[in-house]
Amino acid sequence: MELRHLRHFVALAEERNFTRAAARELIVQSGLSSSVRALEKALGTVLFVRGTRPVRLTAEGEALLPAARHALEAAEAARQVVHDVKGVLTGQLRIGALQTSQHLVPLARWLAEFARAHPGLDITLQQLAALPMLQMVAEGELDCALVSAVPGHTADLRVIPLAAEPLLLACRSDHPLADAESLTLDMLDGERFVETRPEWANRVQVDAAFTAAGLTRRITCEVTEWAMVLDLVSAGLGIAFVPKGVDPGVGPGSADGGLRLIPVTGVHLERRVDLVLPKGHAASPGARRFAEHIRRMRTAR
Repeated sequence: MELRHLRHFVALAEERNFTRAAARELIVQSGLSSSVRALEKALGTVLFVRGTRPVRLTAEGEALLPAARHALEAAEAARQVVHDVKGVLTGQLRIGALQTSQHLVPLARWLAEFARAHPGLDITLQQLAALPMLQMVAEGELDCALVSAVPGHTADLRVIPLAAEPLLLACRSDHPLADAESLTLDMLDGERFVETRPEWANRVQVDAAFTAAGLTRRITCEVTEWAMVLDLVSAGLGIAFVPKGVDPGVGPGSADGGLRLIPVTGVHLERRVDLVLPKGHAASPGARRFAEHIRRMRTAR
C-alpha cells in the first residue's frame, strides 16, 4: 500500500468526481483510476461503487476513509518533524473561524504576523458554524479553529479560551418588552424568535437554556449571519439573542435604528471564542505553533 494511492483515494472520496479528483492531484483521470485499482487490489476489496454519479464509496471505502486521512496526516507530521528540527515550518495549516469575531480577537493581525514568520506554510481559512468546525477538527479536516467550544463536542480536543461576551436580547423599540431594563428567561416564554442555524454554538446554548427551564419559544426564521438577524428583528419578525459586540453602537438600555438590546438575568448566556485543536501530538505542527503564537500575542498585549 503506497501513500500516493491513499492520497488519490481520499481525493476521490472527498471530491466524488474523477475529473475534479484528478485535477486536485495533478494527474490524468486514467492515472487516478489505476491508482485506485492498485489500492483495491492491495486491500482485496472494492472501495467505490462503479457507475454512480456522484462517485459513491462502498461500506469498505467508508470504513477506510478516516484511517487513510490519519495515515496521510501522520506521514505529513513525520515530514514536518524533520523540518521542525531545522526551524522551518512548511506544509498546510487549515484554520476555521467564527463569523464576526474580529472585535473579540484580532485574527487577521495574528494570521498576518504568523504567515510572515512562516513563509513556507500555506494557510487556508474557512468561516463555518461551530458544530461542523468542531467535528472537522476532531476528524482532521481542519488543523484548528477559533470557535465556541460546545460542551459534549470537545472530548478529544484541546480548548484554549480566548474571549467571551454576553448574549443580549434584541427587540424593536415598540415591542412590549422594550421598556424593561433587564429580563428573565421566563418572560420570554412563547415569544417569536429570529434565530441562527441549529449548528451555531449560541443556538445550542439558548435551546438548552429554554429546555432546562421548561420554556418554549416559536422560531419564525433561521439565518446564517448576524446582520440579517438584526434586520429581521428590526422588521418585526421576532426577537433574538445576539452577542453584545455584533453592533457596538447599541448597548443595554439604548436605542439605535429602532432596536434595543436588553440584558437577560438569571441565566448565563455568552458567546465564547476559543482556539480548539487536537490534543498533544495529534495536533499538526502548524496548529501547535499557531497556538503558541497566539499565546505570545495575548501575553504581549
